[in-house]
Amino acid sequence: MTTNVEATVQTYSNYINGEWVASGTEMTADSINPANCDDIVGRYQLSSKEDLNRAVEAASKAQRAWRKLSGSTRGDILFKAASIMEDRIDDIARTMTREMGKTYPEAKGETARGIAILRYYAGEGMRPIGDVIPSTDSDALMFTTRTPLGVVGVITPWNFPVAIPLWKAAPALIYGNTVVLKPASESAVTCAKIVDCLHEAGIPAGVLNMVTGSGSVIGQGLADHPKVNGITFTGSNTVGKKLGQAALSRGAKYQLEMGGKNPVIVAEDADLDLAAEATVSGGLKSTGQKCTATSRVIVHAAVYDEFREKLLAKVAEIKVGDGLEDGTWMGPSASEGQLKTVLSYVEKGKAEGAKLLYGGKRSEEGTNAKGYFVEPAVFDEVTADMTIAREEIFGPVLTLMKVSSFEEALELANDSEYGLSASVFTTNISKALSFINEMDAGLVRINTESAGVELQAPFGGMKQSSSHSREQGRAAIEFFTSIKTVFVK
Repeated sequence: MTTNVEATVQTYSNYINGEWVASGTEMTADSINPANCDDIVGRYQLSSKEDLNRAVEAASKAQRAWRKLSGSTRGDILFKAASIMEDRIDDIARTMTREMGKTYPEAKGETARGIAILRYYAGEGMRPIGDVIPSTDSDALMFTTRTPLGVVGVITPWNFPVAIPLWKAAPALIYGNTVVLKPASESAVTCAKIVDCLHEAGIPAGVLNMVTGSGSVIGQGLADHPKVNGITFTGSNTVGKKLGQAALSRGAKYQLEMGGKNPVIVAEDADLDLAAEATVSGGLKSTGQKCTATSRVIVHAAVYDEFREKLLAKVAEIKVGDGLEDGTWMGPSASEGQLKTVLSYVEKGKAEGAKLLYGGKRSEEGTNAKGYFVEPAVFDEVTADMTIAREEIFGPVLTLMKVSSFEEALELANDSEYGLSASVFTTNISKALSFINEMDAGLVRINTESAGVELQAPFGGMKQSSSHSREQGRAAIEFFTSIKTVFVK
């Protein structure tokens, strides 16, 4: 998988047709530890369209033989890969922390989730894929089965470098597709280690391929490629829509999971300690770099002041630092660009009249000076028309908004172009049911944080958060296969 370039820095190759191969460009880029810019985690390939074409050709040639294998045989490979990943969990988690910044406990938890995803989809190879349907002809048999799309392009973000590649690639593979994976550059090294687990598990040459490089070359190249039959993407709205339009223009299937501006409603009857703890966890863990992270905190006026004080007390306890250090609760922004984005939104909030109650500055004390650290920010007196209340920040910024009724809270929560996740804190069953029925979000959670979904459950958003398909669980079969109706006379 790797070759030594320097004593402590490795270069990670592309994975094409069952082999680790360097890009034809002979160009690489450094993956930098956002907690310590002096630390180079590894080097990844800056690939060309020619590299991508080789990967797609390999996937196309391998697909027929792969789809002919039984589901249980394909599942055996995924199950073996899960065991290999389990043996390597510490190394993969440490690499994730070094490469994109989330704390080691979070990284280890995500890696464990990746292992569980592989095992879940390994089992899919033995589950039903069709139905027998009564025919009007008494001498006929009619039933449905599933057929794979073919070659699937998987384009993944940096914030979940294990879970997202696997919750896309594993179902694609188990249902008989072959995959060309383009990971985010910020987490290319971590992704290479995941692919190596599948390589060691014996996945046939060409069935899984990984090509690293710029999104404009490799990501767009996948969307444009005539031999790529489906695109599954998680990332920004701007990029997602561009990829979707390219896929649509040539008749390829596409699946887009994009942004969120996720609200939490704190009703006047809420358990305020629970609500404050969950708001901090949902909004600030992983440095707020989750598409399901809590951003808008909508609180009833009757409990607003008390909740605000509880929230601020919990935020003040947060230790910001290197995710590999004991006691660190929140790591750095994943890159210098992401840090600048967060700081710019903090300035916009202040300029538009919001009151900054806590944090919002770059953290540069001690060893933090070498990284892209930012203090968690809490804004008060936020109105619905402010930029920080409308645009996805993807950073540790909470915006407090006061309402006088539960109905007003619901209306404000729905006042967004996004509809990914939302949560409510209430002890009133009627309010909980109203929230479930009226909240325009693909994931609604009661008395728990907005972030997180279990791997066996469908995941996806409404409005501008999604292309309206669903990932994970049994729902994944709907994207990665097509229904074939069979009539036997």
